[in-house]
Amino acid sequence: MQRTICILIFLAFTSCIKKSNIPNIQGTWELISAESVENEESKTMDLSDRRMIKMFSQQHFAFFNHDVHQGKDSTEYYASGGGTYRLSGDQYTENLEYCSYRPWEGHKFTFRLYFEGDTLVQIGKEEIESLGVDRLIIEKYKRIERKVKNIHALPLM
Repeated sequence: MQRTICILIFLAFTSCIKKSNIPNIQGTWELISAESVENEESKTMDLSDRRMIKMFSQQHFAFFNHDVHQGKDSTEYYASGGGTYRLSGDQYTENLEYCSYRPWEGHKFTFRLYFEGDTLVQIGKEEIESLGVDRLIIEKYKRIERKVKNIHALPLM
């Protein structure tokens, strides 16, 4: 009986340790840098005219990427997508179910996620043979802190 209790305590303890190794990614993140490597050529995305956010719930992700000039000049750009994901340790797999560029829908992408301080890093391959896509991406995100107004300060009616 004592041995069974010890085993149960050990299993409970080790399951807690495993969970603490999984990054807490839930919330909204803003892209702060993006690099891609394709055909041995490295490209850094110029983010001065774009803004991208990525959101994670327990099972779903979504991203929104657009120019900051509301499509009124040559930097006009918009892309969005989302779907389900699976996170196991630092292995993150996206199932892209929705995408503003429809040929990307229905594809899976596996990445490694890890933290550098408070920065979330996503690194891995985007590969869609039918579209000729085969590149390594390295994206870095900062969590967007939600600013909540003090609702108690509002006048009651």
